[in-house]
Amino acid sequence: MNSASTELEALAAEVHGCLKCPRLVAWRETQAADPPKRYRGQDYWARPVSGFGDPEARILIVGLAPAAHGANRTGRMFTGDRSGDWLYAALHRAGLANQPTAISRDDGLRLYDAYIAAVVRCAPPANKPTPEERDNCLPYLERELEILGRVRVVVALGKFGWDGFLKAAAMIGVPTPRPKPAFGHGAEATLDDRLTLLGMFHPSQQNTFTGKLTVPMTDAVLERAKELAGLRTF
Repeated sequence: MNSASTELEALAAEVHGCLKCPRLVAWRETQAADPPKRYRGQDYWARPVSGFGDPEARILIVGLAPAAHGANRTGRMFTGDRSGDWLYAALHRAGLANQPTAISRDDGLRLYDAYIAAVVRCAPPANKPTPEERDNCLPYLERELEILGRVRVVVALGKFGWDGFLKAAAMIGVPTPRPKPAFGHGAEATLDDRLTLLGMFHPSQQNTFTGKLTVPMTDAVLERAKELAGLRTF
């Protein structure tokens, strides 16, 4: 096991035991105790969710937070919900995942040259963490950025992911443009000689069902990420 793998495992253990935000602790456990009918009888993770993927990744994907009945249930980022269905299918098409589906932590899914994290690690009510909850969680993202030394491209899913990443990057001394670059689908910002930030609309049902985010739009951002990271593109 290489150094990055060891450090990420240690960080994951710390994340899993986090109790910094009482509101989020109560919410994630309440959702697990009274799930929708389709999930009744399942053993919910109901803890903070650590990052997932290749320790040697050159592409980092940053989301908002675990879904109450997605990652809060399965214990793995974007696993077990419609957003994950969309995202992992796209990663598979891009050659960044070995399979297009993500059902559970032991389903055999592996990522190649990609790592998935989030700004907030507990499921928040209405998908809206408070600024204090965001700031409590940001040190985990900061440390992932420091550990994932090969990352060259960050794909931010939605404005919350974009703003959260820029805040985390600034906290570890990564220079960010002034004025702050605005989020948009396909937006691109060069932070330093190492990192480029790309924007993508979040693959939420609201965006994918309405056509705000389409398959070609998703694929185009991932292909651009691969190009910037020096990976083979199709």
